[in-house]
Amino acid sequence: MTNRPENIYSEYHAHIYFDPSTLGFATSLCEQAGKLFDVNVGRVHQKLVGPHPRWSCQIAFDQSQFESFIPWLEENRNNLSILIHGVTGDDIADHTTHISWLGEPLALELSFFDIE
Repeated sequence: MTNRPENIYSEYHAHIYFDPSTLGFATSLCEQAGKLFDVNVGRVHQKLVGPHPRWSCQIAFDQSQFESFIPWLEENRNNLSILIHGVTGDDIADHTTHISWLGEPLALELSFFDIE
């Protein structure tokens, strides 16, 4: 069972995952999110970045935006997998214990964090 996003952290990142066939849709989704919710939309990476297993775009938002943004993202994601995690200052925990998903969960490349 996949953890559903809960509004329990002050700040969040959503990582929208896509591939070449969904690049246009994902780019549009991120642009719409920025306009509609005044969230901070990062670069649309057409390469692997950090622990992320697919091309991705990061959207930063806070607790006050959560209740309107997450349902919109769920409704409009069109089968894209989206990682949601709290931003606590502990990168390893933020990408392991503080995660939830919209759509299909994907395995993160945790060796990026140099976990022993």
